[in-house]
Amino acid sequence: MQPPKNNLFSQRAVTLVCALLLCAACSKEQPQVPAVVQPVQAVVAQPKPVQKQASSALRLPAPPVNQFDFSNKKDPFKPFVVVKAETKASPESIKKARRDSLPIHSFDVSQFKLIGIITGGRENQAMVTDPAGKGYVLKVGMTIGKNDGRIVAISSGGVDVLEQFKDDNGRVRKENIKLTLPRKQ
Repeated sequence: MQPPKNNLFSQRAVTLVCALLLCAACSKEQPQVPAVVQPVQAVVAQPKPVQKQASSALRLPAPPVNQFDFSNKKDPFKPFVVVKAETKASPESIKKARRDSLPIHSFDVSQFKLIGIITGGRENQAMVTDPAGKGYVLKVGMTIGKNDGRIVAISSGGVDVLEQFKDDNGRVRKENIKLTLPRKQ
């Protein structure tokens, strides 16, 4: 839809009149004002007045008292596991700690019963039970018993255990113990 031609003509006329008025206003000459020269005076620098600073801390209200009691709450940054500092321990205390920690070190070697031997794999294995009836799988090099007997060999004939301990005189004694399968009746 086209706008009426009368309206278009009036818009162009108004624009032309505005442009002429702007040009006429710019062409007027401004009267020149004679410049007055004043004598130069020495300017003395005056110190700027220093404004006194008021402390904003004095006007602030006192901080509110903590209304919450967190004394009975769990600390979220405290670790679950507490690591104790390691102390140098003697070999006897290490052996005792090992004996106390594993049930296989709680009994004498002669109290274990050999119930089976597995041969033919990568290494031979044996299964024994303690007096409480709990079973253990043994391999060569493991320790067993109160005196930390080391398993030396596992064969189809049985398990060879070497125990080293100090006797009453303080001498180190070695004892070989052989666990064998019970005979069939």
